Amino acid sequence: MSDIKKVVLAYSGGLDTSVIVRWLQDTYECEVVTFTADIGQGEEVEPAREKAKALGVKEIYIEDLREEFVRDYVFPMFRANTIYEGEYLLGTSIARPLISRRLIEIANETGADAISHGATGKGNDQVRFELGAYALKPGVKVIAPWREWDLNSREKLLAYCDERNIPVEKKKGKSPYSMDANLLHISYEASTWRIPGRKRGRYVALECVSGSSARHASYIEVTYEKGDIVAIDGQAMKPHEVLEHLNKVAGENGIGRLDIVENRYVGMKSRGCYETPGGTIMLRAHRAIESITLDREVAHLKDSIMPRYAEVIYNGYWWSPEREALQALIDQTQTYVNGTVRLKLYKGNVDVVGRKSDDSLFDEKIATFEEDQGAYDQKDAEGFIKLNALRLRIAAGKGRKL
Repeated sequence: MSDIKKVVLAYSGGLDTSVIVRWLQDTYECEVVTFTADIGQGEEVEPAREKAKALGVKEIYIEDLREEFVRDYVFPMFRANTIYEGEYLLGTSIARPLISRRLIEIANETGADAISHGATGKGNDQVRFELGAYALKPGVKVIAPWREWDLNSREKLLAYCDERNIPVEKKKGKSPYSMDANLLHISYEASTWRIPGRKRGRYVALECVSGSSARHASYIEVTYEKGDIVAIDGQAMKPHEVLEHLNKVAGENGIGRLDIVENRYVGMKSRGCYETPGGTIMLRAHRAIESITLDREVAHLKDSIMPRYAEVIYNGYWWSPEREALQALIDQTQTYVNGTVRLKLYKGNVDVVGRKSDDSLFDEKIATFEEDQGAYDQKDAEGFIKLNALRLRIAAGKGRKL
């Protein structure tokens, strides 16, 4: 007999996690509690309830977490203009801390002995789920079936379902790629184009039309308060409504497609294709409003710590002291990041065509090349340049070569 009596499983209702329910019941002879989070994956989550019931699950949690996901995770991340390795907007990474937190909370509520997930032993998600879980409940037991069982192919999983009468859909013409979706993005992987030199399939495009298919330009105006978007075209919106709206208009204009090879935390390189339509607009617009509201050195400091902050999130350390420290600094910089940005969306591009703020640091009297009425004495620049050139002149005078 196992000492595990009850396990909380992050459950999607798909093939893998349906197998995991029965595998946990058989292997650990335990009760399984399922948790299904709606974070905007674009498909009904309620069918997971009937699937879980059919597997004998008595405690079933299905929760709409879209608002919390965007407000407490996506928005704080975008205040830092966060991108990983210069391109990736961290759509999968930022969803894992929320799921980990709810797994632990439900485990505490139900008196469960362990949590479980369906992440494989090669990916980043196992690290993210488990680092979060251990940070929130140090003594928690984590069961990762993909690191224990030998059901390492779709055929073996389906055979397991047949042997144990697990009800799963067996669609003909199985999709050649795997997909993970939430309100921020959709990610794709496929064995047919995992090699970087291969062209990705035409089927990869659910939210974003191709740039060439976008026929007409769209103009939108986003309003910021303390670094977060609070309205679009003058209409106040909740955080998840903001992202839903931006996904729609960006997708219609072919914005947000990405094909990259990234460095996974576990050590391997991996090719992934992503669609992050709304997030692409958010990044561009936020940098635009910061360009007129942030002090120069503050802006440069933010840019210098952003790669570190991105790694913290990508590697699964959302619930860490370093992330909290970085977040406190980032959030403090957003006090005066208020105002509006006007954008043109067309054929995959996001162009800033205007920005304004009552907290703008742009001063036309100083920036003008016309008569500046004494606001800036151009003669002062001579001494400024000579002082900054002093170390260069000393080195050159000693005959040192660059």
